[in-house]
Amino acid sequence: MRILFLSDDFPPQSFGGAGISTYELAKGVKKAGHEVYVVTTVRNKSEAGVGEYDGLKIFKIESKYSEKWRAYLSLYNPAVIQKLEKILQEVHPDIVHVNNIHYYLSYHSIKLSKKYAKGVVMTFRDTMAFTYGKLATTKYLASLDSRYTWLDQWRQAGKRWNPLRNFLIRRYLKYADKFFANSAALKTALEQNGIHNVEVMHTGIDLSEYPASRDKQSKKIIFFAGRLSEAKGAKAVEKAMERVLKEVPDAKLLTAGTGGNWLDREGMKRAYQDSDVVLVPSLYLDAFPRMVLETMAMGKPVIGTCYGGAPEAIEDGVTGYVVNPFDMKKMAEKIIDLLKNPQKAESFGRAGRKRIETHFNLDDRINKLISTYERLC
Repeated sequence: MRILFLSDDFPPQSFGGAGISTYELAKGVKKAGHEVYVVTTVRNKSEAGVGEYDGLKIFKIESKYSEKWRAYLSLYNPAVIQKLEKILQEVHPDIVHVNNIHYYLSYHSIKLSKKYAKGVVMTFRDTMAFTYGKLATTKYLASLDSRYTWLDQWRQAGKRWNPLRNFLIRRYLKYADKFFANSAALKTALEQNGIHNVEVMHTGIDLSEYPASRDKQSKKIIFFAGRLSEAKGAKAVEKAMERVLKEVPDAKLLTAGTGGNWLDREGMKRAYQDSDVVLVPSLYLDAFPRMVLETMAMGKPVIGTCYGGAPEAIEDGVTGYVVNPFDMKKMAEKIIDLLKNPQKAESFGRAGRKRIETHFNLDDRINKLISTYERLC
């Protein structure tokens, strides 16, 4: 089969969670013996064109526009769509697998893909099919109710609000033959907002890419594996650390970076290895944070958010802890517990890696995807 993956971001230009997960799926499908192509976007004209990355043929389309037009160009981006159609005519894929397209490739790419492919599969990795950003409404944070009203849209979008946006997105989604969501939390949110027939397929991890750390010496290092933003829980971590330092004064906080100084993939692995405990305290519906899986794959304990899909990966009290990140006292208590009890931390790490092997194995996801592709062909 000829499989074409669509994703706004993709390595080596981007190593975000969605891009890496799409890359690993594409690589796995190719390894299984199929022809695989990728269409992604870049911001600089000098990076556009046809290239190769790790054996995958990559079509890179230049696209850059002002944020104020996103509610319109995310639906139909004419410059990108024109180039995408030429690629579809050239590749003539059996299956198009759509991933994150809500910035540059645009939702019209689903309809266009259906014109040329036998089947279109779409994987949802966040809430952007019905939100203008991260889902962090008061209602959701209080009760996990993901229903997102037009008033919520207007409040979040401000002057960028397009009253027809979500209606048109649902129209475009009708051209897809199969939907996956990377967590049950995201599936529920999609259904509560009018997007149905979604199957859960959690992100998988290739354990060979994440060797378990052999350094068992406690260094009292806490790794905050997220950007230093309020939504990622940076302020909550700051408050929790004030409590931690009173109990463990030699504790140190390591962050993944500020601004553009973000750790690359290998840098993240080294940070996991050097850490005693990893924090992923998102204050929004973080669909299925890849950093939770990577932490567990590296054999480290993780303290994750109660919001989104993290509780589906973390076995509370076995591989790590699930906390409400607004409860800084509880978060601090869990951090202190793991720093003061290195044997427990080591046990959590071993259990986490085992859980990745048995529940979130990448090969299982690849096999399931290929079976889906074959049924659509």
